[in-house]
Amino acid sequence: MTEPFATWLYAVTAAPVGGAPPHGLTGVADEPVRLVERAGLAAVVGSVPLADFDEDALRDHLEDLEWLERTARAHHRVINGAARLGQVIPLRFATLYHDDDRVRAMLQERREDFTATLRRVTGRTEWGVKAYVDPASFLPDPDEGESGGDSPGTAYLMRRRAQRQDQETAHLRATERAEEIHASLAALAVATAAHPPQDAALAAYEGWMVLNNSYLVPDDRTEEFTDAVTALKERHPTVTLELSGPWPPYSFTAPPQPAGEVRRAETPS
Repeated sequence: MTEPFATWLYAVTAAPVGGAPPHGLTGVADEPVRLVERAGLAAVVGSVPLADFDEDALRDHLEDLEWLERTARAHHRVINGAARLGQVIPLRFATLYHDDDRVRAMLQERREDFTATLRRVTGRTEWGVKAYVDPASFLPDPDEGESGGDSPGTAYLMRRRAQRQDQETAHLRATERAEEIHASLAALAVATAAHPPQDAALAAYEGWMVLNNSYLVPDDRTEEFTDAVTALKERHPTVTLELSGPWPPYSFTAPPQPAGEVRRAETPS
């Protein structure tokens, strides 16, 4: 009996002339990557064993951090490889369909959404910028507001209140600085996306992450954008700026997901 497979989706792109798949790419199950075409679009897909990637198996796998990291890297490796051949719409991790025919039906049904998204991001690339600060660099002057003559108990309470106020002031100042940096970079982008700060323990940084944004930048402004990041580093020495990219436009291409359609494998009938 032939082992049942599901179709794992990586990205959607415009159908290439000749229908050539991304050469030499392998996916999350070390499967060869191929194209499934319909309606002038192509889905970059691979066939994965349903026993390892159905809903129950995925639920178990997602609790295995080593599996999750390895598989997520493979997913993004395929997307990045496909992006070298043309503009792509990255799809969510663990987007699965029962078979290629259902992928074709999806491309037909969502042709307008995908085509509009491709038009929006063509000639544009995502760049990420993170900003970190040492809170001590934004604290008020330690001598500011000092007073003498208070009782020990009163002095202790005053110090505790001052410490809280100093932390609030430092955070406000750091946030304002991050907003200035963001405004300078946003002026060079056609769209921006704000992400929550990463967990300090997982991302291995010290201090505060005050900016974690993505910028969709026209390709003809790439040098201007990267130069702006360099200039902002020099202008704001108390802020550590980290530039990443270029990336496929992960933050700017997610189309609406019909309920029950993605992020799980369908059960074979």
